[in-house]
Amino acid sequence: MGDAPDLALNQETLLFEPAVAQAGALRVVLAFPSTYSVGITSLGYQVVWATLAQRSDLDVRRLFTDQGDPPHRQLDLFGLSLSWELDGPVLLDLLERQRIPIWSHERGDDDPIVFGGGPVLTANPEPLAPFFDVVLLGDGELLLPALVEALQLLRQAPRAQRLRALAQVPGVYVPSLYAPRYDSDGQLLAVEPIEAGIPASVAKQTWRGNTLSHSAVITPEAAWPDIHMVEVVRSCPELCRFCLASYLTLPFRTPSLDEGLIPAVEKGLAVTRRLGLLGASVTQHPQFADLLQWLDGERFEGIRLSVSSVRAATVTPELGRILAKRGSKSLTIAIESGSDRLRALVNKKLAAEEIFAAARHAKQGGLAGLKLYGMAGLPCEEEADIEATAQLLLELKRATPGLRLSFGVSTFVPKAQTPFQWQGVRPQAEARLKLLAKRLKPRGIELRPESYGWSVIQALLSRSDRRLAPVIAAVRGRHDSLGGWKAAYRSLPAGELPPWQEVIHSTWDLGRVLPWDHLEGPLPKATLAKHHQQAFEAMELGFAVDSQASGA
Repeated sequence: MGDAPDLALNQETLLFEPAVAQAGALRVVLAFPSTYSVGITSLGYQVVWATLAQRSDLDVRRLFTDQGDPPHRQLDLFGLSLSWELDGPVLLDLLERQRIPIWSHERGDDDPIVFGGGPVLTANPEPLAPFFDVVLLGDGELLLPALVEALQLLRQAPRAQRLRALAQVPGVYVPSLYAPRYDSDGQLLAVEPIEAGIPASVAKQTWRGNTLSHSAVITPEAAWPDIHMVEVVRSCPELCRFCLASYLTLPFRTPSLDEGLIPAVEKGLAVTRRLGLLGASVTQHPQFADLLQWLDGERFEGIRLSVSSVRAATVTPELGRILAKRGSKSLTIAIESGSDRLRALVNKKLAAEEIFAAARHAKQGGLAGLKLYGMAGLPCEEEADIEATAQLLLELKRATPGLRLSFGVSTFVPKAQTPFQWQGVRPQAEARLKLLAKRLKPRGIELRPESYGWSVIQALLSRSDRRLAPVIAAVRGRHDSLGGWKAAYRSLPAGELPPWQEVIHSTWDLGRVLPWDHLEGPLPKATLAKHHQQAFEAMELGFAVDSQASGA
């Protein structure tokens, strides 16, 4: 990165007024572990940057893998927004570019405090914990001001004193003040404070304000050029048992239409004609129909509107009509599986007829395509369940001729802080992805499978403890290769690593100590275990009903 900002940064239109940094302001770098076009499209990254840049007691610069703002000569704070497990090794490259020691224990009083946040770190920061001084658990609206204010009070104090003070701030996790304890077989027994006065656990912080987030910057250089993103809902009331986006961000929150959504939309449309409505299930906002009718007005002629995934049961011809009128080509729904049995297992409250109705309504409204998402390798899945998925999609194609169908399918990956955190990746998933391709591709349905191999690495990062950190350090420079990850793992002493098979593929006992047990998510572990049990009971009940109906 040179001393001058890249040309792309000069094409930005800001939707906030940055503060002028006062003398003695804390010097901050906010990094993103990917290119500018990807990072600037992250709404979470934008919001964190805008929150910090509006403070006159901070001098904030951005850093991406390919460019950034002019660098500071010396740093007080280095922050990273992490939303994807596989981006972890990039953090270490970014630290080295700033001449910051990658291991937190090697940093001295003159090194910056390295902090991180985002869903990956909130769910399970332990594999990356030795690289961070501070991890922010939860919503930045609360945590960022608390972090900055605590540091301002102690900026002249020794590093160890600053970290001990930060550990007292709700939602601020200081990994170096906690140590894992294992038994003689390498099983984790606990992660505990190393000294008195440090909280035994750290709880995720939840923003409960009447507004959510929207874009802070509009730029043609974003991965979605010139888009203004508005967060319509946070979390999801459906609570699919595997879903990190639902469970980690509870409770389900919706900004008001008049005070939250309409002002946010107006702000962006003053400078761009492209609007994106974001959320895990945007159509479940209680006033979504009113928002849609408002956007149907004549004054919005010429804008391009897109929505993220919607619940299939909420698709109407009116939704299809307005989206088509506003430039959308397709709609996205998640079905998870064509098997009623597996949809019951994951708590996907969706009947096959509702999927067919969503396709009919999308076509009737004038949309050209329907994107569906599902999974292979779910717990208890059998080959017949995959055949049911293929059959449903083929019937859907026959029922709605002319509607372009695409099916994005991933391998189930267990996520911390969800009811399926105890389940493992099923090796059968790889063959079942191939079976779907065999059934669907020759019949004109576009299949977009995610790599099984990368799902394995994702699970390794999702369920590991701190013993994985040396692997993350060793894989730098080859982290974009599956072979690189496996070679890095094999290059280290086996007894010092979390066991590959056990972490990735094993189903864990509900009483097992988990690497993230000392970090409190929105729901207690006992509640997640109850939801885990309910999932399998629901599947068995559904299977019994199906068997009776078929005369078995």
